[in-house]
Amino acid sequence: MKHLPSSKRIAIAGQVLRFSLSGQGSPTIVLLGGSGSALETWHKLYPGIEGLGTVLAYDRAGVGGSGRAREAQLGTTVVLQLRALLRESGARPPFLLVGHAFGGLHANLFARLYPEETCGVLFLEATAPDDVLHLKRQRSWLQRAAAGLLDRVSPLDPDDEVSNEEETVAEIAEAPDFPPVPVTVLSGAQRLPRWIVSRAAAQERARNQDGLARLSPLGERILATRSAHFPQLSEPQLVLDSLVALARRARR
Repeated sequence: MKHLPSSKRIAIAGQVLRFSLSGQGSPTIVLLGGSGSALETWHKLYPGIEGLGTVLAYDRAGVGGSGRAREAQLGTTVVLQLRALLRESGARPPFLLVGHAFGGLHANLFARLYPEETCGVLFLEATAPDDVLHLKRQRSWLQRAAAGLLDRVSPLDPDDEVSNEEETVAEIAEAPDFPPVPVTVLSGAQRLPRWIVSRAAAQERARNQDGLARLSPLGERILATRSAHFPQLSEPQLVLDSLVALARRARR
């Protein structure tokens, strides 16, 4: 990917993580990808995002160029590894967190555990705790059949973050309240076919996106009208514009 900065690897308490650090100044924008998504999924935001501050992107344990997970990837495990990576890489707070999909759970937990270091959060088509707790009940017959087949053919690693998603949601519930920092929830407005996502599931997902915006009194929700699940690929300029506005609100 020609726009991506070079990456390097570092060992954090024995866990090898691949990351890139580029740009300069404040805030430090921390990119938290979806489950299984390597840092290359952010490539369309570069080089524009580097003009907004320092940017750290990384592969979580077991993803992309990082080493296999050495322990169960609970939310607190991921957040502690991330915080150590930020410290060891020289990235400085305040941190503006960008959580895509499953990475939204980690951004949610990080902000609660380290509110003094968090200046804002962009939830980007992010997973909400209630998605984990309730959306599986809304799966179509095709989704249930596909999930069953995948479980038989390629069962999840018990240390994988998805295998531990309910524990991560429980950690979020037990953590301190979400801080009153600026929050933007950027949701894809393009509907997937009903045989993939039922109407009931889409409606519940929309309610949960609204719930993420209500985490903070400074929360707002924006629709990415030309996007489904990856606005950073389909509407990168909208994501950049949202980050500019969020950083401006954070400075106030």
